[in-house]
Amino acid sequence: MKYTEIMVRYGELSTKGKNRKDFIGRLAGNVTKVLREFPQVEIHPRHDRMHIVLNDAPFEEVDQRLKKVFGIQTYSPTIKVEKTLAEIEKTALVLMKETFKKGMTFKVNTKRSDHQFLYDTNELNKMVGDYLFSHMDDLKVEMKHPDIVLRIEVRKDAVYISNQLLHGAGGMPVGTGGRAIMMLSGGIDSPVASYLALKRGVDIDMVHFYSPPYTTEKALNKAKELTGILANYAGKINFIAVPFAEIQETIKEKIPEGYLMTVQRRFMLQLADKIRAKRRGLAIFNGESVGQVASQTLESMAAINDVTTTPVVRPVATMDKTEIIKLAEEIGTFDLSIQPFEDCCTIFAPPRPKTKPKIEKAREFENRLDVDGLIERALAGIQVTSIYPNDKFLADKAKEDASLL
Repeated sequence: MKYTEIMVRYGELSTKGKNRKDFIGRLAGNVTKVLREFPQVEIHPRHDRMHIVLNDAPFEEVDQRLKKVFGIQTYSPTIKVEKTLAEIEKTALVLMKETFKKGMTFKVNTKRSDHQFLYDTNELNKMVGDYLFSHMDDLKVEMKHPDIVLRIEVRKDAVYISNQLLHGAGGMPVGTGGRAIMMLSGGIDSPVASYLALKRGVDIDMVHFYSPPYTTEKALNKAKELTGILANYAGKINFIAVPFAEIQETIKEKIPEGYLMTVQRRFMLQLADKIRAKRRGLAIFNGESVGQVASQTLESMAAINDVTTTPVVRPVATMDKTEIIKLAEEIGTFDLSIQPFEDCCTIFAPPRPKTKPKIEKAREFENRLDVDGLIERALAGIQVTSIYPNDKFLADKAKEDASLL
């Protein structure tokens, strides 16, 4: 069956009152970005729902992208037909035959915004229902909880028919929750935290620390490719690569072993905060989970947070590792996250890091360093890349390497 449009229902946006128009506008912009590969598609955001006119774009491919757009509660692929009873009945029959399975129940639900149409809602429900019964076997009507609802909408221009209710990603449109920085490693947790931030409408820029020659280009490309997976939910994400080798070398040389991790994380947070301020973000997000590793005890978090007054949000803070892994598998980041490319968090890792570092000690050790100079040089070397849904970096690099052989 060739669908002509998709009807999108907003869900949580219905609670937004006077801000509803802005939220719908943002959702329309996000849908436009996600469907940029289909320039023929027309998007018409309206107060009660959004209409996406396909204009021969393949529904199956549009569907794969649309189901990941936050702010969409449900949607239905729809067929536009002429306003005649014969066309309505014929199309309804084709739709039902494609989706009906023996034992299912159904009902016909008509809405009529064109009150000049020849038949009222009850008449159309009955006539279409009788037509289906006369052309199909094993049909059974259920008015309260049917398996299939055949929806018929009579509008001024045409009649629109659908019988599928597909579930979207829910949440809020990305961008309605403000801008923030996400500290993205190459591990399991921070991509999941990124997903949860995006789901609440936060427009995030990814900040990733890399330390060549101690970390490889594959580790950097892995983080970029993780961002490409997450961009499915945002349309586009800016990836900010921050050189960190000089800072790590300096800390390794001048800071006691037990405080290496604490001081290193303090530098990361300071850098992230300066990037946030430059890009007009309101908060910093990360993938820390309370007690998971030495740098994520409450004492460690307090010693690290000491360098900023900016809100630091930790979406997975209270989740078990098994819960985080399950969500990583669902959103498609897990298999890539466990690829064994070391990021800068694992190099120079002390064998016995302090699990209860003192804030005063962390400040004292940090003051031994040229903090401003180290941060300034790191900021001067940042690289920003715009990353779109499913952009590949590891595979492309492998092709380049093979071509050189």
